[in-house]
Amino acid sequence: MKISTKGRYGLRIMLELAARREGEYVSVKEISQSQGVSEKYAEQIVNQLGKAGFVKSARGSKGGYKLAVDPKICTVGEILRLMEGDLSPVPCIGDDGEFCERSKNCKTQILWERISKAVSDVVDTTTLSDLLEISL
Repeated sequence: MKISTKGRYGLRIMLELAARREGEYVSVKEISQSQGVSEKYAEQIVNQLGKAGFVKSARGSKGGYKLAVDPKICTVGEILRLMEGDLSPVPCIGDDGEFCERSKNCKTQILWERISKAVSDVVDTTTLSDLLEISL
């Protein structure tokens, strides 16, 4: 499993917003500069985060984006699944449970399930606040 730039930037943007003072709006221009991404790409990402309820937006000179969730509760897994979709390493054990003819006799399926569980255990128990504390 490889996390795309969209997933990585989505998580980094959420961390940036979580690190700001509560209620402080950040412009897309500031976000794009701090994250080293084009304004257009940053806008796409914050729009997706906004549609999912992770960020709030405001227009005007003091507008921009701010966190809409509690960083002590919001997990890395929630953000990555929003940006990436299913995090399973192979389709046959993913959320869609894609049918595989070999599943009854598959010697590797247990391995993929264990990898998927290990990833989920980490990302679903790590919050934005946890990452901010690690970063300090």
